[in-house]
Amino acid sequence: MADCNIAGALHKVAAQQSDQVALVSGRGGNYRQWSFKEILVNSNRYAAALEALGVERGDRVMLMVRPSMEFICLTFALFQMGAVVILIDPGMGYKNLLRCIASVQPLVLIGIPQVQLFARLFRKPFKTVKTRICVGPSFGLLGITLDAATRGMGTEFAPVKAAEDELAAIIFTTGSTGPPKGVQYSHGTFSSQLKLIRDYYKIGPGDVDQPGFPLFALFATALGATAVIPDMDPTRPAKVDPAKFIRSLIDWKVTYSFGSPAIWNGVSNYCVERDITLPVRKILMAGAPVSGELIKRVQRIMPPEGEIHTPYGATECLPLASIIGQEILDHTWPQTRLGRGTCVGKPLPGMTIAIMKPMDGPLADWSDAALLPPGEIGEIVAKGPVVTKVYDHNEQETRQAKITDGSAVRHRMGDMGYLDFQGRLWFCGRKAHRVLTAKGVMYTICCEAIFNEHEKVLRSALVGVGKPGEQQPVLIVELREKVVDTGRLFKELQGLAEASELTRRIKTFLVHPAFPVDIRHNAKIFREKLAVWAEKRLRADSCENGL
Repeated sequence: MADCNIAGALHKVAAQQSDQVALVSGRGGNYRQWSFKEILVNSNRYAAALEALGVERGDRVMLMVRPSMEFICLTFALFQMGAVVILIDPGMGYKNLLRCIASVQPLVLIGIPQVQLFARLFRKPFKTVKTRICVGPSFGLLGITLDAATRGMGTEFAPVKAAEDELAAIIFTTGSTGPPKGVQYSHGTFSSQLKLIRDYYKIGPGDVDQPGFPLFALFATALGATAVIPDMDPTRPAKVDPAKFIRSLIDWKVTYSFGSPAIWNGVSNYCVERDITLPVRKILMAGAPVSGELIKRVQRIMPPEGEIHTPYGATECLPLASIIGQEILDHTWPQTRLGRGTCVGKPLPGMTIAIMKPMDGPLADWSDAALLPPGEIGEIVAKGPVVTKVYDHNEQETRQAKITDGSAVRHRMGDMGYLDFQGRLWFCGRKAHRVLTAKGVMYTICCEAIFNEHEKVLRSALVGVGKPGEQQPVLIVELREKVVDTGRLFKELQGLAEASELTRRIKTFLVHPAFPVDIRHNAKIFREKLAVWAEKRLRADSCENGL
């Protein structure tokens, strides 16, 4: 049996780069740092302590710890043991959080004191938990502390040999088009992701990473790069303090960084205003469509040789495709502005993208799919080594999203798009966000691009009001600043609508103060919520007008 345990990468890199800096954390310029040897030793001690507490291979362990040395080392410790790491975004809201916890049935809870207290207050979702480990003071009430558990433990631990399909983790989706779902990650999936990121983006020893998403610090460590944990709330990337984020970028001469467009929007504005050039040579932006304007602005704050990449994928399949920022500016952005969708690039090595005719129900076998030729919009379907196979304890969603293709599994991305004649993928919007009118389908990303050209519009959202097949298209805008004369604004938007074949059916416009967005990236617009808001608003307006 080939050993696919992702923790093996840590052992390998620690042997090769023992004394080099693996991890940095701190605030206000006061940093702590750990070498690769120290990260491995701590991981080994944690694994030994957890084993002594009765945690076994296959046990489900909920890890709710802030980005830190403990987070990195505990995750690798659990991988070493063959336990299953459960990661949930705490900012998804109490209702979703409690539902997700109950669905995965954790046996072990490792968390900070606030989490342990939360588990005591809301006992039912945590009823399967047998062991509680508190990362921080427990006051004798919140389980054994991590410090107490590791006292006197040895510094050697041999990781278990893991098969390719052995379950390694459960990671939850953002829930941008419905309740968050737990995605099962195998050790083989993680290994494939690691190889793809290393080979395609050329990341490895000598690089310094500052990830805006905590999980990516694990990849940096496994690849032999230094990971710098930024001083920010990872559940609120749009609220990042640019000065703090930039300080560690400069102090540690960060060479690459992954983050949502929301992070780089704030950081780039701050740098441009102060004429700051960052040392970062490679910036990856993902989580939502990235505008040409943002790419151009970020280019201004990078070295001349710097590259911007915009990977495309999903929690269930990451990364799937990628494109360089300069190609967007030179070739695809002008077409995006005309409503032809957002180009997200060509499939990465080993990955396959197909476009099939959209259908509402499950598709049991790939041989039954109706494939569409280049240029035609349909459902985006992915195949390859980073495609996950199952949603945890959710057979219905698994049937809906997964298609059997011989010995492989294809994943329906839940997105609409098309392939061009150069083999590039163009994203047109979420399938659930289509506006189904009596005269045909309207795609959000394509239509919204027309209105995003207006100088007063920060972003827009197309929603459908009414019964599918008879929906009224409504265009909602979030403005850059308050507008006194909305009547004039709506006339200008109507003029834009009439100038494009894509948008002539849009006759109704609304202004929303602040779009609801996802927790993880603060960039994906919750159009379902906006559709409900629009329907109520239009109903109220009708009543006021006596209609």
